[in-house]
Amino acid sequence: MTEPMDIAAPRKVGMVSLGCPKALVDSERILTRLRGAGYQLSADYDGADVVIVNTCGFLDSARAESLEAIGEAIAENGRVVVTGCMGAEAASITDRFPQLLAVTGPQQYEAVVSAVMDAAPILSQPFVDLVPRFEEDGAGLKLTPRHYSYVKISEGCNHRCAFCIIPSLRGDLVSRRPDAILREAEKLVAAGTRELLIISQDTSAYGRDLRHARYGKAGMRAHITDLARDLGSLGAWVRLHYIYPYASVDELIPLMAQGLILPYLDIPFQHAAPNVLRAMRRPANEAKVLERIAGWRAIAPDIAIRSTFIAGFPGETEADFQYLLDWLDEARLDRVGCFAFEPVAGAAANDLPGALPREVREERRDRFMAKAAEISARKLAAKIGRTLDVIIDEADGEGGATARSKADAPEIDGRVLLRDAPQAKPGDIIRVLVEDADEFDLYGVPLD
Repeated sequence: MTEPMDIAAPRKVGMVSLGCPKALVDSERILTRLRGAGYQLSADYDGADVVIVNTCGFLDSARAESLEAIGEAIAENGRVVVTGCMGAEAASITDRFPQLLAVTGPQQYEAVVSAVMDAAPILSQPFVDLVPRFEEDGAGLKLTPRHYSYVKISEGCNHRCAFCIIPSLRGDLVSRRPDAILREAEKLVAAGTRELLIISQDTSAYGRDLRHARYGKAGMRAHITDLARDLGSLGAWVRLHYIYPYASVDELIPLMAQGLILPYLDIPFQHAAPNVLRAMRRPANEAKVLERIAGWRAIAPDIAIRSTFIAGFPGETEADFQYLLDWLDEARLDRVGCFAFEPVAGAAANDLPGALPREVREERRDRFMAKAAEISARKLAAKIGRTLDVIIDEADGEGGATARSKADAPEIDGRVLLRDAPQAKPGDIIRVLVEDADEFDLYGVPLD
């Protein structure tokens, strides 16, 4: 009788992913490659042979959070690989944590995989290795729910905004081929994705580095308008994030009016006062922006515009800040976030005159968010009595459900809270009647 063969327990990897959705996509790619190499995933520190910490280094507060996460992973597990934006400054991390297995910068997927393999090598097991390597649903591992997926279309950025160090961390714009993006999106939709969230550092610049060349048998042009149109043909919701207000944005609005992509624009305006925008090295024609917003709404009346702003930038006067508040009143943006300015190591803004005390920066941020909440409450109240299409994110099986409208991106925008929805399941897209609203959320009941 043949003796049973011992098969070694699979190696397991843990992941702590911090920062923006772009970093989340990086984490998914790393885990997909490791899973394809034969590693399993661990949900806790104790079960992991190696823990990967994907860091964020955009703001000092994010850097502090990253360092805290690294310290926790070392304390709880001890075998840690660091990657991500903060990994671009390896010396500052290894000086504090010399016991780290490896430190890599952003997008260095192969270096992370190699570090894990060196630390926890997988033994050759012919009877196991004959099984085809894992690639979930043909589209890779996901860290988001099945029904929505982030699709990164480019890396890096060509802008040199005074407050930002992203180009020094991730480099200049590097766009993916449009046919490769479409293939990824097709696989995701085939695997159950109902909403595609298109992300990059500068989505509207997509394809500029490729000179908008054409690729593949179909001759797909590397241009955001063409890409959006092709993605919209797949039958899923398509939501665009991180759009700079180039002229090409105007070409996207008719696609929204036609229902090919969601009527949603995520545009980081950052400020409105002309002298502050110039100091930030941002486009400074705020009057034209208001005209364009009015034009977009004329073509796609249901368009939702979300944005982020910085309060207390060096040199910002009280008059500048009041200008921003007045501009916000006129722009009536749907979803708004605001950060109190933080000096980031390596950012040009640190050398500007007129630095404001922290309490002033934070007080202005709070005033801005109070104004934004007033505007949001009025806009949401106007939706009471309307019917909207929503996508279900969570359902308790007893009638309660949490959903999002076309105006709401996951994690960052508002919700539609439903009653009498016992049949609702995550990923369902249903029609609801809006019954009530508060400053950020809607309340409704299914009509189907």
